[in-house]
Amino acid sequence: MALSDLLYPDNPKRKQELIHLHQELLDCMSANFHATNELVGVLNDHLGCTITHIQMRERSTVKENCEIIIQVMNEIQHQVQKIDSDMKEKLEPVLYQKLYDIKEPELEKIAIAQKVFSIILGEATSTAGMVAIKLLGSNFLTLTVSKLISLLAQIGASVLGGISITIIGLGIEMILHAILGAVERNQLLTAVRSYEKHLTEFKAASEKYQHAIHEVTSLVRQQVQ
Repeated sequence: MALSDLLYPDNPKRKQELIHLHQELLDCMSANFHATNELVGVLNDHLGCTITHIQMRERSTVKENCEIIIQVMNEIQHQVQKIDSDMKEKLEPVLYQKLYDIKEPELEKIAIAQKVFSIILGEATSTAGMVAIKLLGSNFLTLTVSKLISLLAQIGASVLGGISITIIGLGIEMILHAILGAVERNQLLTAVRSYEKHLTEFKAASEKYQHAIHEVTSLVRQQVQ
């Protein structure tokens, strides 16, 4: 038993809690990488985008992986904004307004969007129109993605940012050394509280993000069946 454990009997419990919280963070990030790649696939396949798929880097830190996903989320935001600009440029003002009118039938909106993408891409299916309307007509861009980007930036800048995502496979003392460089009680408590604070918000925002993407990808699957 480490000397610090003799001095602070609750340290072993804190260590296990810290490891569990770190694994929760990595699981959540992994799910976000997967969901983001699903959306990237839909945008590339149906709206003519060329966004690069991403992958968690096991030899990199939490911060570096946060930056990877933030970069592609920013690109997704840019592409959705471009879709809106293309609609506004190529449609009569009355038709453009219909895209955002909640009273207008969704099928009519999809047909309008499909016509625009037929001009842009040379040919487009109703799926392209449906994806465009789903992205433009929801709070996906303005709330969900922006919130998650903000939280990822906070996590990257926090005490968690410099931790490698591979430490779970190491022993407990190695993990604690990587996280803290020491096992003093106050440092353990600080790290645990930092994880808990960020995870609470991050998990909630991630679930909304993944749900929003699932709505789009589920509709696409239904269209192509």
